[in-house]
Amino acid sequence: MSRLPRRLQTTHYQSSSPEPIPPPIPSITAVFSKGNDENSENLMPSRTMNKRKLDDQDLDAEALDQPRKLPALGSLNSTRPLAVSRTALNEPTVTTTIVSTSVGPASKPPSRPPSRLTRRDPPRLGATTKPRSTRATSAPPKPSGPPTRPTMSRIPSGPGVLACDMDAERAKSTKLAADDRALSRQLASAKELDLDKRRALVDAADELERMRMKHQREIVDFEVEAAKRAREAREREEELKVVKQDLGTARETIACLKSTVAQQSGVQATLNAQVAALQAENSELRAQLDDLSSAVSKGALEYADAQRKIEQLENEAREAEMVRRKLHNMVQELKGNIRVFCRVRPVLPHDLVPPVVAGLRRLGSSADDQERSAVADLAFPDKEDHREIAVSSTSLNAMGQERKESYSFTFDRVFEPEATQSDVYEEISLLAQSCVDGYNVCIFAYGQTGSGKSFTMEGGSTEATVGMIPRAVDDVFRAAEALRNKGWEYKIEGQFLEIYNETINDLLGKGEFDKKKHEIKHEKQGGTVTTRVTDVNVLPLSTPREVASLLRLANSRRTVAATLMNERSSRSHSVFTLRVSGYNAHTGTRCEGCLNLVDLAGSERLNASGAAGDKDRLRETQNINRSLSALGDVIAALGEKSVEKASEKHVPYRNSKLTYLLQNSLSGNSKTLMILNLSPLAAHLGESLTSLRFATKVNNTTIGTARKQIRGSG
Repeated sequence: MSRLPRRLQTTHYQSSSPEPIPPPIPSITAVFSKGNDENSENLMPSRTMNKRKLDDQDLDAEALDQPRKLPALGSLNSTRPLAVSRTALNEPTVTTTIVSTSVGPASKPPSRPPSRLTRRDPPRLGATTKPRSTRATSAPPKPSGPPTRPTMSRIPSGPGVLACDMDAERAKSTKLAADDRALSRQLASAKELDLDKRRALVDAADELERMRMKHQREIVDFEVEAAKRAREAREREEELKVVKQDLGTARETIACLKSTVAQQSGVQATLNAQVAALQAENSELRAQLDDLSSAVSKGALEYADAQRKIEQLENEAREAEMVRRKLHNMVQELKGNIRVFCRVRPVLPHDLVPPVVAGLRRLGSSADDQERSAVADLAFPDKEDHREIAVSSTSLNAMGQERKESYSFTFDRVFEPEATQSDVYEEISLLAQSCVDGYNVCIFAYGQTGSGKSFTMEGGSTEATVGMIPRAVDDVFRAAEALRNKGWEYKIEGQFLEIYNETINDLLGKGEFDKKKHEIKHEKQGGTVTTRVTDVNVLPLSTPREVASLLRLANSRRTVAATLMNERSSRSHSVFTLRVSGYNAHTGTRCEGCLNLVDLAGSERLNASGAAGDKDRLRETQNINRSLSALGDVIAALGEKSVEKASEKHVPYRNSKLTYLLQNSLSGNSKTLMILNLSPLAAHLGESLTSLRFATKVNNTTIGTARKQIRGSG
């Protein structure tokens, strides 16, 4: 904080005369202080103030060069003090101490303390000094004492009095001149001192302005700091309020917790009692556990023994099942019958949409009723051997009454809709080994359109859905590789044919159908008959992967079309032939086997297939039904031949390209298996019954015992 300067005390110059001192003139400090109080808010900048001070100094310097007019001689008591200059009124108060000096050799230091700074008064003449007129005076001096009347004794003579007056005037003039010089010197000194004081006053004013500005800045800083402190105080108050609220909440929480702790203490005491009881019970249970552990260990040993016995029995059961199958196959081969498997496909999602259940939905029945009504009533009563299927149907008699009929069919094996591809192939896997051993094997799928023939034979894209053809091919290659250690070397070749509208097409050729005429040749070599087809590509096969690519190529070229029964119906019979030729270098024995895998076209009525309005579809359906009818005629002729035991009975193999191509497989020189595929839908029940009756006829047909095609080294 800046401080205001102390008020200066000016020194009054004492005159040589003992005249009384006039009243003091107001000090510059007082005037400046008053001016500062009145004009504290309107102070001029320090640069302007300095300029005005310098102007006042120039005026004072000019005044020094002018002759001074002295006051009239006489009493000086009425002399008024000098007025304060304009510059002094506008300047700030400064503190200055002046040491007074007296003129003459007999001057002494002042006995008074320094007084306030004022303009110096002119020297006063003593009371004893007689006033006399001088040139510089404007009026004759007045006598200081009371007037005296001259007496006769005091009256000098005329010249003497004049001379005396002249000497006195001279002395007085000399003294006045000396006083004037002394006063001039004192005035010059006072002027110079006054200039120094003015300069000091200007510096003090600048310093005061700086201090005032600093003081204002400090005040602003203090105000900012005070506002900041006030804001912080308010924030502290808010925080204090929040803390008080939190404290109140905490106290309430503590009170609640105390009550909770009190409750929990009681609960803990109860739990401790329960724990003690449980520990006692646990001790008893541990004792029981030890007893049970020993019993379990004993039981585990007994279980391991039982498990080994179960595995042994399961192995024996599997071996017994294999023996049973071999014996059954042997019995069937000895009988010479065509083996028949029946497979019912599962219900697919698209089976429950029009046109299958369109009529049912129009009746307003529920979804469950619609599904039950859409599925045929098929039962599988033989849960042990899986050889029987029962079909129930409902029809109206001539009187319009509902009549329910049931039919039962028995085959070599019946597969329910839940059966997998692996389950089906497990029953026919021995036929692949027979092909490697030198037998002719024929497996053909029969059934109406959409019953799952192509899926059974070819399968899907995943490992679990692979069909009979890829699985049989894999087993043939596996069996051939296993016999390599015994000296057998096998050559495997494949061909893929299609019979479309009684025309044979090579599916492995260049795709130029109907340009080459393929003929079927049955060649006798010794005691065996070999079937050949002219101008077809027979490709050598070394791995099952090559067979898979060959099947994909053939399927892409096979003729399919959409019918009312199936969106992608096979409109032709496909025959995949795998020829296996083996030679044993150790024994010089040769064998030739042939595996025919046939996917027959779907059997369906003309009105059910919707082919009546399409000439191409009509022709296809007629040829398919004609070839399947020829197959039925062949089966019927073979059955009559076996019953009558007449070797001269004619079998019409040439009525169809299909039956003529399969002549070897149907005439007794082959192990033949027919897979009957059935649809589970009630709408197809009529076709399913027809297929079941045909399969029963086939299963009852005896074609003779298959023979190995083995030739010696000679």
